Amino acid sequence: MNKLELLKLEHLNKRYYNKTALDNVTLTLEKGKIYGLLGPNGSGKTTLMKVIAGLHKQTSGEAYLDNEPMSYKTKANIAYMPTENFLYDSFKVRDAVRFYSDMYGDFQQENAYALLKEINVDTEFRISKLSSGLIGKLKVALTLSRNVELYMLDEPLNGVDVLSRDIIMDLITRSCDENKAMIISTHLVSEIEKILDSVIFLKDGKVELFGNSEELRMAHGTSVEGIYKEVFKNA
Repeated sequence: MNKLELLKLEHLNKRYYNKTALDNVTLTLEKGKIYGLLGPNGSGKTTLMKVIAGLHKQTSGEAYLDNEPMSYKTKANIAYMPTENFLYDSFKVRDAVRFYSDMYGDFQQENAYALLKEINVDTEFRISKLSSGLIGKLKVALTLSRNVELYMLDEPLNGVDVLSRDIIMDLITRSCDENKAMIISTHLVSEIEKILDSVIFLKDGKVELFGNSEELRMAHGTSVEGIYKEVFKNA
């Protein structure tokens, strides 16, 4: 096993009745890298994240984290942030921090408060009164304040203003060290490609293209966004 190897997926399939959501997905992801999971709506991105997070069970195939088969033990070492606002409207921001602290033994409360202060999210604000940009920053700060090896952020820039997007991308790059990996699903390819080490293009549940971002840019003679348009032009 490669000592940098963190996540290994082998012939992963997921079917819902007659629909195939994931089709023979085989990938190996390494520590110390930020991966972009790219594809149009319905390509299987969220399903793949939920299978890795242990929220859905694959129909067939194998998944390993740190060479351990995926189970309730490995699930504890993965932080998954869904697209939806999963925080209770009645909570104040500080209640959300306390909730995370109660839920996850690896949650670093002091780190969360430091991040929230840095990104100007007032802990006395009520969730229901926050703008979409503030909610986006809060969700990312809470997720990244867990001390785990694998972070998965589903559309972290969705509905977020331009300035908040830059703040979120800065938080992501600072939080990924040599012992951690990040998977980021997004359709805002042009904005986020500058922080991606590698990209995974998912099309109809299949891995259409996977590789180092810079190597793919060189090979195709265009940006990651340009490659995206090539891969999905008929999608």
